[in-house]
Amino acid sequence: QVQLVESGGGLVQAGGSLRLSCAASGSIFSIDTMGWYRQAPGKQRELVATITSDGSTNHADSVKGRFTISRDNTKNTASLEMNSLKAEDTAVYYCYARIRTSIVRIFEHYWGQGTQVTVSS
Repeated sequence: QVQLVESGGGLVQAGGSLRLSCAASGSIFSIDTMGWYRQAPGKQRELVATITSDGSTNHADSVKGRFTISRDNTKNTASLEMNSLKAEDTAVYYCYARIRTSIVRIFEHYWGQGTQVTVSS
């Protein structure tokens, strides 16, 4: 079994910063892409940022220059540094990863349970 566990969400004032962390554990052979998605009330889940195993990153236009994704392949973790937070960043943030559990298995999608980020204006 594989688990993704997020931490670091909370309440912050506009202009402030938060750092989200995601730890993957369990029967992991290898991890391809890791990323963060978010879902605000009444809206669809949207991509925030992704990072490949070799460190290539992709950030949504709405967070470019404010958020930075990183990962530690030795610890199977990913982080999202969020600066200059705005009220519209308020959402549940989900960690995502493509993981192989053995050499004979294909990559499968896994999601964390989500962590709430609330930005007060």
